[in-house]
Amino acid sequence: MAALAYTKPERVSLKAHPEYSEKWVEDKISEDTSILGLGDLVLRDRQRPQPGAGRLDLLLQDLDSKRRYEVELQLGATDEAHIIRTIEYWDIERKRYPQYEHCAVLIAENITSRFLNVVSLFNGAMPLIAIQMQAYQVGTHLTLIFTKVMDELKRGFVDDDEIAAAAPTTRADWEKRGSKATVALADDLLGMAKELDPTFELKYNKFYIGLARDGKPFNFVTFTPRKTSIVFEPRIEKSDELDNTINDSGLDSLSYDKQWGRYRMRLTKSDIQKHESFLKTIMKSAFDAGTGTAA
Repeated sequence: MAALAYTKPERVSLKAHPEYSEKWVEDKISEDTSILGLGDLVLRDRQRPQPGAGRLDLLLQDLDSKRRYEVELQLGATDEAHIIRTIEYWDIERKRYPQYEHCAVLIAENITSRFLNVVSLFNGAMPLIAIQMQAYQVGTHLTLIFTKVMDELKRGFVDDDEIAAAAPTTRADWEKRGSKATVALADDLLGMAKELDPTFELKYNKFYIGLARDGKPFNFVTFTPRKTSIVFEPRIEKSDELDNTINDSGLDSLSYDKQWGRYRMRLTKSDIQKHESFLKTIMKSAFDAGTGTAA
């Protein structure tokens, strides 16, 4: 294959350009929401009226998780009014439609360190993502690059959940809620975890079965027995590559848990036997991510 010719990209200021506008950028995002890097989203509305507060630029939604993104766009540098609009529109939408999860998204060509520091003060109190948008001319073409400069605050491991920690249960409790056979599947999966660290043991909690190491919870993966299967939930950052691999495997994949950053798969005894190697690989990836040893 012949080498491609190199063309130096030139940064373009959309705010200063006479031919481009926020509407033009909205059009491009609406045509292909994946350019934002927020996953497989669909456009629900544009220029959505807000009671007594202007219009929301874009409302996007993840259909699998029923999570909505309130997107506010600004050419040039972000400012106080942009931040206030972003927070206000997010707050209005979450109150109007509490059946959905909501996340505010602030997009600007330039997010200065000063305003990034201000925005970060809200992170944790509300789900907020800041994205810097850059336009480049490459030859006769113009392209947009969206870079996430601040992500919403990641939740801690499930073992940090005070409710779960305060409500321990027993193996017998889980055998009643699920079955002896499906709780035994947790033993099979524990055996895989022990290949990573032989000190791992099962820890029975009210809402899930986790892992403990040296008596301390370490839930890089959790298990939830049902009557005929067990839900296997490794904590791994979502990626298209892993999505495709799981789909190709034929495993019963459930929706990704964005709140806790976990893949979810429904497994039977035959699934564990048939896909043992693959499940070990996923478990090791979750373990490496949880210990900070991932490549």
